Amino acid sequence: MSILYRFAYGIGFRPWEHADVSRGAHFEALLESVPGPGRALDVGCGGGELSIRLARHGWDVTGIDNVPAAIESATAAAEGAGVEVRFVEGDVTVMADTVGTGYGLIVDFGCFHGLSGSERAAYRRQLDRVSAPHATLLMFAFEPHFRGPLPRGVGSADIEQIFAGWSVEDEVSVRVGFHAKWYRLVRC
Repeated sequence: MSILYRFAYGIGFRPWEHADVSRGAHFEALLESVPGPGRALDVGCGGGELSIRLARHGWDVTGIDNVPAAIESATAAAEGAGVEVRFVEGDVTVMADTVGTGYGLIVDFGCFHGLSGSERAAYRRQLDRVSAPHATLLMFAFEPHFRGPLPRGVGSADIEQIFAGWSVEDEVSVRVGFHAKWYRLVRC
């Protein structure tokens, strides 16, 4: 998926950054259930829209993405919005050494659902390293269906299996041209 995202940023094709149907009210409602503000990590931050929203809510935000153009775009967007966010280029499967630890909130808008099986396992291990006890994960993911070059998606059963040690507190279905869900998980 990384090559696809690098190419998309290179030609300026970023439809996921305009998917406010998925981020808007659903994200805000889930965010209200999270104790905070505190430290937040935006995994696969892209152009930084959710990082900026979190910073406006008082969170101390770090965003990570492996696409240099995404980090440049996010940095410019945060400066333009007048908020302070730390953006770092890095791989989410080895992110702990790059972003640090102690995050009470982790947000993932479409990163995890595009990872391979081994990448998902590595991401999960890193999530445990970077998150504080009782941290919350807000994850947006396509449900699994064939979509050509799009991410393969992930289902509720996969989430529960992969994130053992985390409790699935909410699932909010969203229709954005295909079926997707917001998940709210809390670390046990």
